[in-house]
Amino acid sequence: MATDIITALENTNEIELRTMGRISKRETSRPVWFVRDGDTLFLLPVHGAATHWYRNVLASPTIRIRVNGAEYGTEATPITDPDRVSRVVESFRAKYGADQIALHYERPEVAVAAPLR
Repeated sequence: MATDIITALENTNEIELRTMGRISKRETSRPVWFVRDGDTLFLLPVHGAATHWYRNVLASPTIRIRVNGAEYGTEATPITDPDRVSRVVESFRAKYGADQIALHYERPEVAVAAPLR
């Protein structure tokens, strides 16, 4: 597990997610919310499977996470099983509040797991 990134994650609610553009082939970045469970980071695409960064992950699963000066590269795995996605959504609700998740996440139909080891 990457100690620097773990420490940085403990002090924030948002990370910078960097993915490779599936069309442009250039690295793109955006801020995203996350939930950490042990050595796995879970991400929830705001627009479900139509979210651009999620579609980028499908094409090229290597991602980079930046937070508070720490950076970490890993391979993201899409989660499409409805029961697993529901567990991720519940974790987001517990961390950020059900009202915020309902407001910002219009189609919680997929999620992403990113190992931190």
